[in-house]
Amino acid sequence: LCCRGPARPGPGGAGFWGEYGKCDLPLHTIEALLAQLPGAAPFAAAYWTGDIPAHDVWQQSRQDQLLALRTVTGLLRRHLGALPVYPASSAWLYDAMARAWQDWLPPSALQTLRWGRPPAGRAEGGLWASRGSELGGTGWSLCWGGKMGLAAPCLLHRACCRAARRGQGRGLGTCSPHALAWRRFEGTIAAQFFGHTHVDEFEMFYDEETLTRPVSVAFVAPSVTTYINLNPGYRVYEVDGAYPGSSHSVLDHETFILNLTEANAPGAKPRWQRLYRAREAYGLPSAFPADWDRLIRRFQDDERLFQRFWFLFHKGHPPREPCLAACKAALLCALRTGRSADPSLCQPLRPALPFPHIQAFWRQRRFC
Repeated sequence: LCCRGPARPGPGGAGFWGEYGKCDLPLHTIEALLAQLPGAAPFAAAYWTGDIPAHDVWQQSRQDQLLALRTVTGLLRRHLGALPVYPASSAWLYDAMARAWQDWLPPSALQTLRWGRPPAGRAEGGLWASRGSELGGTGWSLCWGGKMGLAAPCLLHRACCRAARRGQGRGLGTCSPHALAWRRFEGTIAAQFFGHTHVDEFEMFYDEETLTRPVSVAFVAPSVTTYINLNPGYRVYEVDGAYPGSSHSVLDHETFILNLTEANAPGAKPRWQRLYRAREAYGLPSAFPADWDRLIRRFQDDERLFQRFWFLFHKGHPPREPCLAACKAALLCALRTGRSADPSLCQPLRPALPFPHIQAFWRQRRFC
């Protein structure tokens, strides 16, 4: 990471609000983001996808991890007030999480969290938000209905089955293979929300019988951190509202960034600005899985549209390098398959490279 090690001759230090390069974000930038949120929109809930500690993992202790958790939790509570916050994190931090999140989760949920099981919460209009680490680390799915409660993955799976049989509401959780779950519960799972990759992207899931019919899309929101060479960013989702018969599907989303070049100029103040709105930017008639599937095919044939996606992928900071033939094949393949080891979903894209080459190329480009 930058700003580490002995001082040496060179350009000036990191900018006050953050720096492009292998840098994480100063705490006061995170606080500036949270401070402006209450006046930005009347939000219904916040999803916190985790990845709290900095990337200097070689010198972190448990106490460092706990301090990061408590600090960020305190900032969220201070600036978001009574807004429901649905957090996701992992492993040995469960006890610390339960202590930090006791104001947000009921006693039964806190007890289950201490057992190391994924937490869930009931949101507005019978909507359920459930974090499932078995579904990919810092992932969230937006669900609604049914008295599902909070339980281990297998219990959540059975609750989904019961809710589906009764036609009663929605739920999340599975002990069966991930991709199979989206097909089985495509009428039950409303959406998936992820973080972790730092960039702005999405992944598709298809009917396992044909691998042609899109059944779900995983929205991967951009990170607040700048690591690597990125503007700080966050995502706002517009979801079908809380009314009888609501689908609670994602209708649209918009991404906001802090342009560090502008923010770090002398005398400037941080200004969080909308980078784009998904349906407007990509010409989508709606935000259903079929629309995102068609968008990938448009990326393949429309180079100008694809390069716009490549720019937004990096949160509005000019990419380090252009995305040409091999890069484009790898990225489109990654968007089309939620199963990174399965080449079958890439075949309709007519990639010029063998799948192992595409897979190896894309792994080199991941930020984490």
